[in-house]
Amino acid sequence: MKAKAFETQFDAGVDLSAALDLSKARRAAQAPKRVNVDFPAWMVESLDREASKLGVTRQSVIKVWLAERLESSASQRSTLAAARGAGQDARGLPLLDKAMGT
Repeated sequence: MKAKAFETQFDAGVDLSAALDLSKARRAAQAPKRVNVDFPAWMVESLDREASKLGVTRQSVIKVWLAERLESSASQRSTLAAARGAGQDARGLPLLDKAMGT
């Protein structure tokens, strides 16, 4: 299929998955990198219980929880930076040095 026809059909909302070779598709900047982490036995047991409840692997639980925490931390940092830029602390109160004109 020519690029113009592909683009036209894509814009029209046509399902083009059959026209794509996804066998070698990769997510940009998401190549896996192996790391080794030592956890206390109680933590591994807790992770295993949670994984069993969810019907997934221990590794899946760890990856999802870490991703959620990293996203949350990034969101908190950007909110805090925006508040500081507006002369506020994390609670939205005026910063003392801004309030005093210093």
